[in-house]
Amino acid sequence: MRVIILLAVVAIAASAPQKPADQVIAILKQEFDQQADGSYVYSYETENGIKADETGTLKKGSGPDSNDVIVAQGAFSYTAPDGTVISLNYVADDENGFKPEGAHLPTPPPIPPAIQKALDYLATLPPPPPSRN
Repeated sequence: MRVIILLAVVAIAASAPQKPADQVIAILKQEFDQQADGSYVYSYETENGIKADETGTLKKGSGPDSNDVIVAQGAFSYTAPDGTVISLNYVADDENGFKPEGAHLPTPPPIPPAIQKALDYLATLPPPPPSRN
């Protein structure tokens, strides 16, 4: 899972605006520290403003026969072609999957008041009796 997340971050960073192919983008800062217990911390920053960091820790999987899993949390940012800085924070684990947060991500429209009223009413009803199938 750690490799997938790392590849996702690299793919997103690679999709950021690039200088012409004849120019090399320098890496200004790069750190990686992996511990014997499987936890890690990495970060990097490039000359063209791409920044990323991530922390991963090992934990027992949530399934009954799951192995240990990596819980990752991190962030990255880059500048879009229109000059807007795109920033994304995320958490990834085996229970909730990949959960990104960023101002540029779309959000669902609000629930219409009549639908919300019906949902609130349904939430107050007692549970149905068990079926006899």
